[in-house]
Amino acid sequence: MFLKGLFGGGKAKKEILAPAEGKCVPMSEVNDPTFSQEILGKGVAIIPAVGKIYAPADGEVTMVFETKHALSVKTNDGAELIIHIGLDTVNLQGKYFNAHVAAGDKVKAGDLLMEFDIDKIKEAGYDVITPVIVCNTPDYPNMVCHTGMDVKPGDVVISL
Repeated sequence: MFLKGLFGGGKAKKEILAPAEGKCVPMSEVNDPTFSQEILGKGVAIIPAVGKIYAPADGEVTMVFETKHALSVKTNDGAELIIHIGLDTVNLQGKYFNAHVAAGDKVKAGDLLMEFDIDKIKEAGYDVITPVIVCNTPDYPNMVCHTGMDVKPGDVVISL
């Protein structure tokens, strides 16, 4: 990716990869103030085109919500991430979600974490936009979010 070449030399940049295929947008476009006002931390949101969530970095799954609509990962570099699939999808009580990991699982970037049925979730009346939040944002004062583009899993969406 051209960004790696741009920042060549010096200390290696820590990167958070897109956990899903879709359109990467700023958090301000999420129709929920908890996310749009970055109350939980800064990050990006992905409007998913495919119902699969992949590990955005090497690390450990620290939590899979009982309702499977969200999970958290602590990267090997120390970033504390939440991936929240959709808005108010907690109300689905796990319906249309299938977790492939559990808390304590070690993951490598690109490992399949979760599957979800986009069409069924939309039919049930929910927005599937998926915020990717760095909860310990103050630890990364130079964090850059890369938005306004279509992404595939593995594309850089956040540089820490």
